[in-house]
Amino acid sequence: MCTASSPRRGDMWNEIRKTLLAGLLVLAPITLTIYIFYHLFRILDGLLKDSITRFLVEQIGFTHLNTPIPGLGLLAFFILLLLAGIFARNFIGKKLISLGDHIVTKIPLISRIYIAIREISEAVLSEKREVFKKAVLIEYPRKGLYSIAFFTQDTKGVVQETLEDDVVSVFLPTTPNPTSGYLLFVPKTDVVELDMSVEEALKLIISGGSIHIKENRQLDGTVSGEDLLKGKKTAALSPQDEKNPN
Repeated sequence: MCTASSPRRGDMWNEIRKTLLAGLLVLAPITLTIYIFYHLFRILDGLLKDSITRFLVEQIGFTHLNTPIPGLGLLAFFILLLLAGIFARNFIGKKLISLGDHIVTKIPLISRIYIAIREISEAVLSEKREVFKKAVLIEYPRKGLYSIAFFTQDTKGVVQETLEDDVVSVFLPTTPNPTSGYLLFVPKTDVVELDMSVEEALKLIISGGSIHIKENRQLDGTVSGEDLLKGKKTAALSPQDEKNPN
């Protein structure tokens, strides 16, 4: 009798475990998203909330505001961003920003920090360019092993002048956190363009290869993983990409 009940009890606990995991898969993304946005809201709202409330009470006369209004600081932050953007896009604003930029870059120590932050901001936030232009495949960390990387640009300057091969700059992200990784300079002939978007490649990296990427129509200058493993040699970048890397 005990022998017969044990499998049933085991099946019951397996069903409970599967149900708990299914619930976790449903609630985890929603909970984490709400948690992140909640704390992001608190950080942005807290930047100006107290100052705006104090201004309304002391200068405008809203004495009934005993406590800061949630969301007031965030609204003020977005208005400030909007005004800064309007200022930066007109002629006078551009001239003043250029003058201020010139002055700050002449200050020792501060200039290095400012220039580094400015270049990172321009690379990430600028509408004129995309940091990751293509998803590519390279042989790394040794021959016979392949890693997904992102083509950023044709290498120029001292690095290219030092090397004999014509190389490109690629960013090799880590899993599951693609914000960190390695900058590699790889010969063009060793880089294979993948038939997937940058977003699909990022999803594949973050998931550790556990998700399925839908097969897309074969594009010019790309190869499938099957063709690559069969040894078909194909250049990653089309002639048009080489002429117009940006």
